[in-house]
Amino acid sequence: MRGRSEEPPRRRKGPPEPPPRRGPAHGGPPVLAPRRPPASARSLALDVLEAVLGPERRRLEEAFAEHPAFGQLAPRDRHLARLLVATVLRRMGELDALAAPFLRFTPEPPRLRHILRLGIAQLAILGTPPHAAVHTTVELARHGHEKAVPMINAVLRRLAGHAAERLPELDGPRLDTPDWLWRSWVAAYGEATARAIAEVHRREPPLDLVVRDDPAEAAARLDAEPLWRDVVRRSTGGVIEELPGYDRGTFWVQDVAASLPARLLGAVRDRPVLDLCAAPGGKTLQLAAAGARVTAVDLSAARLERLRANLARTGLVADIVEADATSWRPPVPAPLVLLDAPCTATGTIRRHPDIAHHKRPQDVARMVELQDRLLDAAAAMLAPGGRLVYAVCSLQPEEGEPRIEALLARTAGLLRDPIGPEELAGLPLAPDASGSVRTLPCHWAERGGMDGFFIARLARAP
Repeated sequence: MRGRSEEPPRRRKGPPEPPPRRGPAHGGPPVLAPRRPPASARSLALDVLEAVLGPERRRLEEAFAEHPAFGQLAPRDRHLARLLVATVLRRMGELDALAAPFLRFTPEPPRLRHILRLGIAQLAILGTPPHAAVHTTVELARHGHEKAVPMINAVLRRLAGHAAERLPELDGPRLDTPDWLWRSWVAAYGEATARAIAEVHRREPPLDLVVRDDPAEAAARLDAEPLWRDVVRRSTGGVIEELPGYDRGTFWVQDVAASLPARLLGAVRDRPVLDLCAAPGGKTLQLAAAGARVTAVDLSAARLERLRANLARTGLVADIVEADATSWRPPVPAPLVLLDAPCTATGTIRRHPDIAHHKRPQDVARMVELQDRLLDAAAAMLAPGGRLVYAVCSLQPEEGEPRIEALLARTAGLLRDPIGPEELAGLPLAPDASGSVRTLPCHWAERGGMDGFFIARLARAP
């Protein structure tokens, strides 16, 4: 999900400025390219959309964090920019369908399409007053796209007051889901479930927190509701660092489904546990808080820095190893191994809507090859009588059960260790016939859903 066994992307400082253009006369003086609009929530959102959906396919969080204007804006404006971008990414198919009847051709360059999408998102979904949505969107177009201003203005004015009314006429879940993902999910889960998954992806997700004190008291303090065991859920995110208890390490952010793999290792207190592909460390924190002697292994130095920061904030302890888990080996085999493997991360689209626009079918084959190598390595690290939990936050079936079947076929002495229904008590889940667990975004949809995971448990014969 996180590409943790691959090189981290190069860091950049936001979208580059366009190069100077030459005047019409040959050899004439340079003419400056159109300047960017002044820094605002909407201009930031536009730049981020261009970075995420452009040729570089930047990750959403990186595009925000590395934009030069991000730190200049007030928290309220940064929140609005994030909401604008997430809404466009989640509902792009619908936004384009709303615009289509009023366009004689596809607006070019792509930045113009993003401007139009931002305007329609405000009119149709976010409830921005029409005059404000139209005016601010037209102002974005004036900086570098003056000739397109009449078109932008005309489309938005024709939609103003009617865009929200037209949304129910569209098949939003289908329009907002890339074709290859839709076909994959229909084949794996049936059309009704695929539609339910896509419906959850169109909404802003709640925020899950794993708390270290009494869940009822923590929920009251954090304006949340107790969800399951030590997980509480906030209906709105807010600024994480400003939530009470953050600086004292009383909680960390982790989706309820993401909390399952570490729990399914069973009793870990005072036992050595290998957490492979561990960064940024939610499962490492879980295991350390439960009293395990954790060795967290990850290839990415940058992501391990986040893990160290999380450990320091919470006061928890783990040994950290920067290494490629496919080739690294512990001094002695471990009784417990957790492999939360890199994957296509399609199970986290509800939280990371850029994934739907970045992943391609070929990414599945690439991840499958890496997952097989990691599973072989994890099995080699497992002591006799030991337990291995494999997890991926992917909805793609190829990354789930077939990986376990292939591993068992080529590895002597490795057996299934079925997950029991009592281990999932209180969740809308049940193990499948093989004793594995599949969570879907539409599980608990009425409470905000959960991330999509495949989780299997294996054991080495004594």
